[in-house]
Amino acid sequence: MSSLEAPNVHDAEPIPEAARAEIDRLLQSGDLFRYTAPEDAPVALLEAEFAEMMGMRYALAVASCSAALFLALKALELPRDARVLIPGFTFAAVPSAVVHAECCPVLCEVGDDYRIDLEDFAAKLDDVAAVIISHMRGHTSDMAAIMALCDARGIPVVEDAAHSLGTTWRGQKIGTIGRIGCFSFQSYKMINAGEGGILVTDNAELVARAIIMSGAYEHNWKKHPVLRDHFPALQNRLPLYNQRMSNLSAAVIRPQLPHLARRVGDGRANHDHVAARLNTSPWMQVPDSLPAEERAPDSIQFNLEGMTEPQRRSFAEAAEAMGVKVQIFGLSTDNARAFWNWHFVPDLPEDLPATRAMLMRACDVRLPARLTRAECDFIAEALIAAAETVMGTPRAYGT
Repeated sequence: MSSLEAPNVHDAEPIPEAARAEIDRLLQSGDLFRYTAPEDAPVALLEAEFAEMMGMRYALAVASCSAALFLALKALELPRDARVLIPGFTFAAVPSAVVHAECCPVLCEVGDDYRIDLEDFAAKLDDVAAVIISHMRGHTSDMAAIMALCDARGIPVVEDAAHSLGTTWRGQKIGTIGRIGCFSFQSYKMINAGEGGILVTDNAELVARAIIMSGAYEHNWKKHPVLRDHFPALQNRLPLYNQRMSNLSAAVIRPQLPHLARRVGDGRANHDHVAARLNTSPWMQVPDSLPAEERAPDSIQFNLEGMTEPQRRSFAEAAEAMGVKVQIFGLSTDNARAFWNWHFVPDLPEDLPATRAMLMRACDVRLPARLTRAECDFIAEALIAAAETVMGTPRAYGT
């Protein structure tokens, strides 16, 4: 084991100094509401900059990625009780957004590589009105196959790209492939505002609906550079859910956008270095990326191999004693990523056997992009040592 202290994997990278002047200005003026200024409010500037960065026509900044998912479903004008297909491995906020939108989540299986089981996905597709694809922990499912299946049936796809800002699929940015893409600015993401989210789309009618429902009451929609023809017909005809982002959050986010490419590169290098070391252990296996995928990881996931459930629990305890917190999704009490804990979902399936089996041995460890190589080595060595503490040191070939 390294002589270093266990790295702090919870703090994010410092907010750029460039944010300070704008934050001080806002604090002095008290102008935190996005619609007070006639133009160029920080939230409006963020929307323009983010849309340009993603190569999309429109962006709407909101309170969270969960709010973005909810508004995306409402903007699609799905009928009450419409069935929305989601992966069985995602965060509870995703089925929650479906329920809030007065729709019914339908869960499909997820494989050992944390990606959607395409056979089960296709089997359940004919009976749904929309699909949410969660790129869970930044693992991209086969978007070419998914879009082909959905486009053939005219089913809209919403991308939950909370963990995938900076990831590409065949060179196209994740979050720009479906009808609407939703991103997170929560503290553990590549861009950190503590909380916050944003949605992107090329569809003016969809974003106009989302803008009004997000809280652009009366004529505040005039402060959005969207095709104005879409708004008058919607005036006073849509409910307000008041999911706006504040100017203060936008002031924290905007100076971080130029740092995204560096953070993505650092995060990928850290992930791949730790993955290579973990894959030398017979007790751990990090799934490969898909050939078309360039990931932007800020954590690492791996499967425990050849361990019983008590041994998996002992592994997590040993790793924590060595300074590395391991979350085994299916063994953590009340884990919000274990589908059997989503008791708020109507007609929750009794089981998704493949997804359950994966969750019972899938591990999750924070791996922020800001970590040094030595800190990454500490984490890798601790995890390998924890496995050997439980399972014994592997015998060398021929001994």
